[in-house]
Amino acid sequence: MTGKISPMRTIRVIAHDIRSTHNVGSLLRTCEGLGVEHIYFTGYTPYPLSRGDDRMPHIANKLTAQIHKTALDAENLVAWSHEADVLQCIKQLQHDGYVIAALEQSSNSELLSDYTAPEKIVLLLGREVEGIEDRILSICDVCLEIPMLGEKESFNVVQATAMALYKLRFD
Repeated sequence: MTGKISPMRTIRVIAHDIRSTHNVGSLLRTCEGLGVEHIYFTGYTPYPLSRGDDRMPHIANKLTAQIHKTALDAENLVAWSHEADVLQCIKQLQHDGYVIAALEQSSNSELLSDYTAPEKIVLLLGREVEGIEDRILSICDVCLEIPMLGEKESFNVVQATAMALYKLRFD
């Protein structure tokens, strides 16, 4: 393995408005494998069944089964929570000393490869097609971009997350 592992870095993830249960399951596996401390599911992102879940049981059970297909039990290995308000979640994490890094292509993005992460960081992920809304980007501390070398405009949200988390962990 090349690079220097940074086990002391605290990394968290906010998954906002991710539509696909398969992406959520894969995201849970990726986060578990790269030592993410906590995942926050916000907006309409589906999430596994939890204690005190207020969703209709048949809906919560269906989503849990779909997530499990790609999570393969990682949903039980990495800490996660559902947060109703993404803006409040971000503001609380900033108050707790975390830098919020949006993984998004924008006019003020910094290349992921050039970024040096702080000790406490939250990687914010957004919608699979439309990305992160401007109102949310406006309160983030930094916007990180993975350059595309081919003809496609973006990576799958979980592929991009894996690249970013690897860079943040082994920076």
